[in-house]
Amino acid sequence: MSRATAADVAARVRHHDRDERRVADRPDLRAAAVAVVVLDDPERGPGVLLTRRTSRLRDHPGQFALPGGSVDPGEDTVTAARRELDEELGLRLGEDTVLGLLDDYPTRSGFVITPVVMAATGAVADLAPSPDEVSQLFHITLDELDVDPLFHDIEESPRPVVQLPLVGHLIHAPTAAVLLQFREVALHGRTTRVDELEQPVFAWR
Repeated sequence: MSRATAADVAARVRHHDRDERRVADRPDLRAAAVAVVVLDDPERGPGVLLTRRTSRLRDHPGQFALPGGSVDPGEDTVTAARRELDEELGLRLGEDTVLGLLDDYPTRSGFVITPVVMAATGAVADLAPSPDEVSQLFHITLDELDVDPLFHDIEESPRPVVQLPLVGHLIHAPTAAVLLQFREVALHGRTTRVDELEQPVFAWR
């Protein structure tokens, strides 16, 4: 069980961003950003926001995801993560809420994802998920997030597929990889690399 405080999380993420972060030099991939939002809910305490995409979306319908998307021309990754968070959940956060960045994660579907960790205070019930993009919204407390990952082999890759057992489902990479590194860095202060962890084959396109 995690005993990390909000101050611990902030300090560890900032340290990782400053001294440990791994950047993927992949000009062949499109830049994308996801928001890892630590929302301190008045009833549930601090936890990370996770969505399930609607079945109507063209890309990765029905999959679990962190709020995020492609980086638009003229944007940096922080701006893109903040914009996507506002569009998907109606949560508008300023640059002062950004704690730092986790490692880049290159995906099989042609992106390099930069996770942007932010901290906010507010009730999950007050958020307004976009019905066009989000079918479900979850608030995973830090204790709930502190679960051990599962790994299994597939014929299509020498790399192990990573899963996290959360919200009654198995969450796959890239979301599982990002959440696993957040768990390791923010809750335990451990530098753990996840960019070599594999995605399931259904997420390769």
